Amino acid sequence: MILRLAALLAVLLGVVTLLLFLQIVGKAPWSPPEMRHLRAMKDRTATPDSLAPLRAADFESLPRGRPLAEYAPLERRGVSLEGYTQRLLTSMDGDIHFELVATPRLPGGPDTTYVTAELTPQWGRGSERWTFEGLVASLRPNHGGATAWDSGPRRARVSGWLLYDFQYDQRYSQEALRRGARFSGWEIHPVTRIEVWSDSLGRFEDLPR
Repeated sequence: MILRLAALLAVLLGVVTLLLFLQIVGKAPWSPPEMRHLRAMKDRTATPDSLAPLRAADFESLPRGRPLAEYAPLERRGVSLEGYTQRLLTSMDGDIHFELVATPRLPGGPDTTYVTAELTPQWGRGSERWTFEGLVASLRPNHGGATAWDSGPRRARVSGWLLYDFQYDQRYSQEALRRGARFSGWEIHPVTRIEVWSDSLGRFEDLPR
């Protein structure tokens, strides 16, 4: 009897966990349109036909807190952003999360306001370089590797789809921004191209998959 009850509880726990996960990622049957749209945008596998270069400050000026019908058209844009990787970390859904900043800093300095970019499993699958460990070695983030890089982060250009993750869109205080909050819910997601700066060539070079 006890074993049956334990087995039943284990099954129920698994079902509840699955339903909670589907709710979080926007795949539950009852997920609102905004969540289902967000998941569809995150799961894109096509490469943008063109890329519009943006600055970090441009992400802060994009519309916030607007209805889905107003911000969805902007998500059809491919964009690129030059900067340095402040942090590199993995998310619960398997994405690799970049914190991109406009100005590099040496280890020990304070974090600064950043733009988020995310590499999804669909784009990293089968790659030897677009893995967490490979990107740490290539981008030299301030946070993410086992040890700090003496030379600081590497200049890079990250490209992909513009996406509005409204779940992370909030107004931060000036103090929070000074400590390293993100500009807004707008981000590059999914990342479809990564380039690193070559000092010897004086240009960006593709970081191939």
